[in-house]
Amino acid sequence: MTDRSPPLRAVRIEAKCPTCGSPADPKYRPFCRKRCADIDLGRWLKEGYRIETNEGPGEDDPAGGAGSSGQPS
Repeated sequence: MTDRSPPLRAVRIEAKCPTCGSPADPKYRPFCRKRCADIDLGRWLKEGYRIETNEGPGEDDPAGGAGSSGQPS
């Protein structure tokens, strides 16, 4: 006979609004209200969220890479 423990159950943690920390409302999840959702959207639109990289400006543009004169042939 093997020792079988009961299966683990997921514990639901109350979600908190990422903008203000209040409990989230299911209607505006993961936010607590429309105002907090709009604040977050404004941060995205103003490019307030960024991921740091080692790339310099223009390095992600394939057309502006080395060997390109930038002028049509």
